[in-house]
Amino acid sequence: MNDKTQCSACASGANFPIAITMAFQPIVDTGAGRVFAHEALVRGESGESAGVVLSSLNDDNRYAFDQLCRVKAIDLAAGLGLANTGALLSINFLPNAVYEPSACIRQTLAAAKRATFPIENIIFEFTEAERLDTGHLLNILNAYRAMGFKTAIDDFGAGFAGLGLLAEFQPDIVKLDMDLIRGIDKDGQRRKIVSHTLAMLRDLGVTPVCEGVETVEEYRVLADLGVTLMQGYFFSKPSLAALSTPDVPRLRMN
Repeated sequence: MNDKTQCSACASGANFPIAITMAFQPIVDTGAGRVFAHEALVRGESGESAGVVLSSLNDDNRYAFDQLCRVKAIDLAAGLGLANTGALLSINFLPNAVYEPSACIRQTLAAAKRATFPIENIIFEFTEAERLDTGHLLNILNAYRAMGFKTAIDDFGAGFAGLGLLAEFQPDIVKLDMDLIRGIDKDGQRRKIVSHTLAMLRDLGVTPVCEGVETVEEYRVLADLGVTLMQGYFFSKPSLAALSTPDVPRLRMN
């Protein structure tokens, strides 16, 4: 697909077969007892799960879908008054749906301007799960940073980018994959891996987020390791087209 075709597909919407909306799940600053950011997670307007929506993704509609998600997330967040809460908006993007950063960001910038949503309050996060061209990805990340957006690696420790990417580019945020967090209170090996990963990220000047927190025991271990930014069902499930107020219980430290 050439550049003109890609631009046309994004502008026309390319007839993505499912009408989408977003569910918002908070990333909690447990130290301050407030929401640090809300992550926009794609859903179908008729209640379809993310898996069902993503199963309709193909090479013909990938570009349009990526653009549609960005605009929908910004429009909904603005309508819900997210910017007024002091929290950030985290948007997932598909690096393989960005053929040229300055061209593929136009609809995002237009949506933010229309909604008067500050671009410095937007985090663009991508997952390691998709094999990527590192040079292409670095071009995107550097361009987004230069424009004023924040950047994040999602699912760190479960995909392809890993340490090699961190050697080339240090994002604002790295989100540790939930498989590293699950049962960390009962697993000494996981605790060691997470502890050393946190130390490395802090040494690089990268803010860590631990996702997939589901129990008070996991919460307690992460707090003991100095983690303050967390996300997971323990605090709040995603809320469809709404911003939730998470429960952040105070821990009694032994």
